[in-house]
Amino acid sequence: MELIEVTTTPAQDQTPITLVIGKFDGVHRGHVQLLQNALQHKQGKLAVMSFSDHPRWILRGEDEYRQHLTPLQHKLVLLESMGVEKFYHINFTKEFSAITAEQFVQQHLAALNVQRLVIGADFRLGKDGSANAETLSKLCGDIGIIVDVIPLLQATTEKISSTSIRHFLKNGQIEAANEQLGRKYAVWGEVIHGNALGRTLGFPTINLGGMAHDYVPPKPGVYIGRVEVTTENNKKEQLPALISAGFRPTVDGKHYLIEGYILNFSGNLYGQQVAIYFEQLVRNELKFENLDDLIAQMELDRQHAEHYFHRVLQ
Repeated sequence: MELIEVTTTPAQDQTPITLVIGKFDGVHRGHVQLLQNALQHKQGKLAVMSFSDHPRWILRGEDEYRQHLTPLQHKLVLLESMGVEKFYHINFTKEFSAITAEQFVQQHLAALNVQRLVIGADFRLGKDGSANAETLSKLCGDIGIIVDVIPLLQATTEKISSTSIRHFLKNGQIEAANEQLGRKYAVWGEVIHGNALGRTLGFPTINLGGMAHDYVPPKPGVYIGRVEVTTENNKKEQLPALISAGFRPTVDGKHYLIEGYILNFSGNLYGQQVAIYFEQLVRNELKFENLDDLIAQMELDRQHAEHYFHRVLQ
């Protein structure tokens, strides 16, 4: 996939493209629906235009929107697997948020050879979201761009959206988040050295660093999930695991950390890039009176996980 960083406006390019515009944070089922429509009517290369940061972080300073459901590197891998060939990455700033729909069409879309534009029915653009899908469709029609406006996708009775997924993760509702994503919520990162407390307690864990800090953090707690590792023959393998996500109050932890205890595994993963997939919340994070009580609970958690995977893998 070709990545084009856009700091002001895109460079002139006459390559015919079918363009999909959206935040694409999470690359959830609603986003997939847009891409599927674009692929069905594709003219030229399939391209996505998206934004570097969430508007609620840039414009309002809401810290919970500083992090992403899918940071850029993760997003690119997912989109490429769905057939996207070009990705326009717009540097979203307060200045960009103030441009009008007319300016966007003339300065961004007119610079490209857009054969067809695909957007969701809730698409908004410009200061305070003043321009909607209907406005953009008219402006694009004036310069010969066909626009497909795709109805919103529903999950049960709720609209599928990045905001809903963030809410579910914040509340530990992993199954609901995964339903809207259409896949298991995953955090990518590099296995780094920790304080080896888990090994001391008899539960050696891998600690995630690197880009793991860029993800929306699930509610502090213990989860069942899987750790995807790269084997010696360079293949991906997902291993059953218990996941601890949170602040480790029993040992006076200060920072949110994600750790994975891989069931029935021994090996050295330091320095490897892995993915941790969340499947189910086992329990909320607890503060224990002593380490013996913590170890006893961790053993119960392990038994719970083993029963879970025994049922799943049957």
